[in-house]
Amino acid sequence: MSSIVHSGEWLALASAAVWAVAVILFRLSSFRVHPLALNLGKNLFALFLIVLTLLTTGASFFPAVPARTTYLLLLSGFLGIAVSDTLFLWTLKLIGASLTAIVDCTYSLFVILLSYFFLGERLSGLQLLGVALIVSAVITITRGNSENSSGPVSRKNLVLGIILGTSAMAFVAVAIVIIKPVLKDTPVVWATGIRLAGGTIPLLFIPFLKRKGSIITPLFNLSTWKTLAPASFLGTYLSLMFWIGGMKYAFASVAAALNQLSTIFIFILATIFLKEKVTLWRVLAVVAAFLGAFLATY
Repeated sequence: MSSIVHSGEWLALASAAVWAVAVILFRLSSFRVHPLALNLGKNLFALFLIVLTLLTTGASFFPAVPARTTYLLLLSGFLGIAVSDTLFLWTLKLIGASLTAIVDCTYSLFVILLSYFFLGERLSGLQLLGVALIVSAVITITRGNSENSSGPVSRKNLVLGIILGTSAMAFVAVAIVIIKPVLKDTPVVWATGIRLAGGTIPLLFIPFLKRKGSIITPLFNLSTWKTLAPASFLGTYLSLMFWIGGMKYAFASVAAALNQLSTIFIFILATIFLKEKVTLWRVLAVVAAFLGAFLATY
């Protein structure tokens, strides 16, 4: 991939596109599956595809990488998949796809803050403006009567969704920062698999938690997989590999900005396929969030 001109940029853009489609499918799945079970199901399906990919391509299951790299990828998977994705899917269930896409723009804000404190980077005037626009976008979606494909969103669910979604982005930002330095010399498919393992293993304990075993029951229903299987293929298998490839072959700031295009894609798809209501406040929030994310990673 490194021999292809702008390969990292193309992978980051592809990640945003397939993730947007997957979010719509995850939203449909969330009507009947608990977020924890949904996260476990999508991860197991994608992990199976990763193993199949490694087998069919003849890639090594044990490449020569430092043990520290493996540990960081596992930790990144725990934070960015087990924790962050569960919070994200819960947010999706509470407030719908288009509002979740707006909240997700806080991802750029957290990346900037972490870079400031841990990487010694300083904020430019444009980045500060971007951060302000993201914050204003999140505040904007609390205005007026919010609705999703299930009907009106209560104030309680809206506030809870914003808190959970913002927390999800904080966790995924940490997960990104800790593995960026080790991606350079790490095979993309293998790295994706290790991260998935780190995000899946903790979720395997769900059936053993008190009164939680029943939440995975829908995963044994074939009808559940009509939407969950393609969502997992696009959003966890393809999108995650594209995302890691984008981070590996492009500057993190450029890849992050292209990833944020998913905000626009999700808003459009949610309006068309989920019939989520288009309001002036929501349009303004989408524009502000996307512009803010772009400036914050400029």
